[in-house]
Parts: sequence; structure tokens; C-alpha cells
Amino acid sequence: MKIGRKVPPAAAPIGWKDLWHGAIGILFPEQSIQLFEEEIRAHFGVRDAFLVSSGTAALTLTLMGLRSSSRRTEVVIPAYTCFSVAAAVLKAGLRPVLCDINPSTFDFDHALLERTLNGNTLCVVAHHLFGIPSDIERVRALCRARGIFVVEDAAQAMGVESNGRSLGTLGDVGIFSLGRGKTITCGSGGIIVTNSAQIADAIGRRCRELAASRLGDVLKDFVKIVLTAVFIRPRLYWLPAALPFLRLGQTIFPKDVSLKRLSGMKAGVLREWRTRLRESNRIRSDASAYFSQRLSIGLANGPSHPYLRLPIFAATPAERNRIYSRSERQGLGLSVAYPTPINEIPEISVAFNGRRFPSAQRVAEHLLTIPIHHWLSENDKRAIADCVGTSGRAVRSRALWRKAS
Repeated sequence: MKIGRKVPPAAAPIGWKDLWHGAIGILFPEQSIQLFEEEIRAHFGVRDAFLVSSGTAALTLTLMGLRSSSRRTEVVIPAYTCFSVAAAVLKAGLRPVLCDINPSTFDFDHALLERTLNGNTLCVVAHHLFGIPSDIERVRALCRARGIFVVEDAAQAMGVESNGRSLGTLGDVGIFSLGRGKTITCGSGGIIVTNSAQIADAIGRRCRELAASRLGDVLKDFVKIVLTAVFIRPRLYWLPAALPFLRLGQTIFPKDVSLKRLSGMKAGVLREWRTRLRESNRIRSDASAYFSQRLSIGLANGPSHPYLRLPIFAATPAERNRIYSRSERQGLGLSVAYPTPINEIPEISVAFNGRRFPSAQRVAEHLLTIPIHHWLSENDKRAIADCVGTSGRAVRSRALWRKAS
């Protein structure tokens, strides 16, 4: 533990002006929510948008809506992804089915995906992990003839485009996350977007049944956001990071998923979200370009892509652990991302009958992520580059990032 300065692995800034708008949202919740919803629809060019309490809630409600129109019960997800994706599938009363990934792109292994789909597949959840675009059109081509929905998990890719189109709008329905480690944040929150009237009606029915946050809960959330705005700064982050009960930086499988509407206060905190989103992605693009040059990393999406966190691939698991330990001693914020594939999550591993997913396992053992957010100083960048580059065998990012043929 480094006392005095510690870079958070992921962070999105919240300014005092944002907090002021949040306070206004407490007083005028309906107006704040309506304005934010209208701006989301206009910005992403979608028919409908729904605002809920978290990205996991957004995915859960999406799956519940899709389930209401079909007797199918299986949801195909990547074998290496955020643990909350599997939790959302289970909360929706559906069965997660894993498909191994292409370790060069974090996307599905599409040959395996085609063999995984069957007559009981309700939908495929395709993610843009760390903001790296998946091939949604290829997934849709596989699913279209089979009557399978494509859910686009853009929780880590808000504001990112692929071929001039916004990620999150390419599938049948898309979700974004507003959690504290995402591109922009209001503490926690989620967004569902779709251009399908049928899907919107099904999701809308469930969203209208959600309880609104009580005033006491809203005020508690506001205090949490204020504390986040203060303690996310590297000179103070070591304080909450030293408190074990907060479990900061740990990957936790959520045993339950709270389903609520987004509060007016949180919508208010996001009053200037478009400006914050542009600035955040610009900063991330610049930082990724810096590390690409310093570490000679070949990035498939180019050095100036706005990654949420910059993934690198260590030569061996032991080398990964050495780099990570060195980063922890220096307070540099490198992370091992998700520690296991989905099939090895202790709480749900029995559901996968001992099946193995070798590419997902390889990624889990070799992957590190570099922070590239707003709070990274030039000194931090140089220190991170020195930390990662200390060993000539440290990084094989070219192998990881080479586009699949």
C-alpha cells in the first residue's frame, strides 16, 4: 500500500458544478430525468431510451423484456466478460451459455459462436470490452435468420464509434453504464436504448413498474457522490483503497441486482454529460497514444482510440503478477481486470458442468490494464511506462491485438 498517492484503476471526474446540478435534480426530479432522456435519444438517434439504477439493472431489464416475448431461455455471453453480465442473466430468470473468445480482440470466436446457437437461444450479448468494438454486424448476420436478438453491451464504450456509428446502437437493443469507473458517471446508473417498438414496449412495461428512489436514499446517494468526487483524486484515493470493507478494485459477483429507476438527482449530476463525454474520450485517446508509443504496442483500433482502460498482455502469468505487484507498490493503478473466466466464478461454476474455455482462461491469466483516465498526470504516465517496460519480456500486446483474419 502506497500512502500519499495512489492512482485509481478506473475513474471518471465529477466536478462541483455537476454536484450543483445534482442538488437541483433533487428539487426538480421529473424535469431532470425527462431532459436527460430526451438528450440521450437525440444524441444517439434512437427511438426510445430508459434510465435505470445501474448498467447491470439495464441489462437485466432488457433480458426480462426479451424473455416476455419468447419461450426461449438461453442467453449466449462471452466466456470472459464482466461478472455482472452473468448475474443479470440469472436475475432475469434465464440460463447463461458461454462462448469462448478470440484473445486478439476480446470478441466472440465467431466459428464457435455459430455452433453455440440453437433453437433455445433467446439472445446473444455482445460486449465492447474496454471500449474495443466487437463485430456486431457479424453477430447479427448469424442471429438474424435464427430469430435471435442481439443485445449490445456498450457499458464500457459510451461515446465510442465504429465506422461512423455509435456503439450501443448497432444491435437490437443496447445498454450503457454510468458507474464510477466508466467514461462518465453519476455514481451508478444505466441506460437502455433501442429503435425497436416491440422491444421498447416490453422493456417499458417493466421500467414503469420500478420503484422510484425514496428521498432518504437519494440524499445518501448524493453524499456518496460527493465523497467519490473528493476521494477519487490520486492524492486521496489511498484512503478509501485502504478500507477493506469497501472492496475497491475487487471483482465481485453480485448475488442480487437492485432494479430501480434513475433518480432525478443523478440525472442532474449528468446535466453536462455530452461535454464530459467528449473530454473524457479525448483524454483517453491521448493517453492510449502515449502508451502505444512508449511501449511499442500495436493496437488494432489505432493508438488514438478512446479505450476505457488500456489492455496489455504479459508474456507469462508470473510476469503479469510481477508487473502488477510493482504497480501496487508504486500506487500506479494497473489492474488484473477480471481474475477468472465466467465458468470459474465460484458462486455459479456448477452451472457450466466443468466445461473449459481456453482462450478466456489465457486472457484471465495474462491480462493487465493500464489506467488512462482524467486523473493521470504526466509523471504517472512516465512511471507506468517504466513499470511495464522494466522487463523486455513483459508485454506481447501485438499478439493480443492482432486482428483476427
